[in-house]
Amino acid sequence: MPSSDDFSGPGDQTGLAVPGDQIEERAQRTLLEQLGGFSGLIYSTLPVVVFVPVNSVAGLTAAVWAALGVAAAILIWRLAQRNPVQPAISGFFGVGICALIAYRMGEAKGFFLFGIYTSLVYAGVFFASILIRRPLVGVLWGVLNGHGAVWRSDQRLVRLYDLATAVWVVVFAARYLVQWQLYDIDRTGWLAFARITMGWPLTAIALGITIWAVRRAGHLPTKTAPSADPA
Repeated sequence: MPSSDDFSGPGDQTGLAVPGDQIEERAQRTLLEQLGGFSGLIYSTLPVVVFVPVNSVAGLTAAVWAALGVAAAILIWRLAQRNPVQPAISGFFGVGICALIAYRMGEAKGFFLFGIYTSLVYAGVFFASILIRRPLVGVLWGVLNGHGAVWRSDQRLVRLYDLATAVWVVVFAARYLVQWQLYDIDRTGWLAFARITMGWPLTAIALGITIWAVRRAGHLPTKTAPSADPA
């Protein structure tokens, strides 16, 4: 009997066993596609990198337009490269909301307020999903990849997805707690630093643990849900 490390999945669409490393590769590729790829994670920091120094040199209005300009350029570039559209559009509108809040508040730190509260909401939603025994990582993975909700009847799989979901809770909660403190004491420069360092690096860590959970669960990315196998 092979261990879960040697064989982690029910099989591919041909019914043959799929090695764990192939499961991990497919899972990683699918999850990265949902986030816009590695480049998407990096691109998401560019408006922040531009906003803070422009605000220091030329003022808030110029910084708002600079951040919007960078976000628009990234959107056009990703569309021209035929990258996934949804992350690019979401990123553009996210920067737009941040810029609008900063402009209406008349304070540069307002640019970070939307992200701070979004982290709080995400932490709450992910944590609540664990409490109601519907860990959100498992739910989302099942919806995105055609596995449905059959896994919820297996306590081992529920625990795996509980763990992966809990990691995202910690990531979002840490972002909120650290950045809210910096926001409260008006440290805009450090806010930008925290936004970047707690952005894609922590996302990469949480993503790695999520991939590990998917690999252990044996849930290959598929177009249609696999039939239940009681064995």
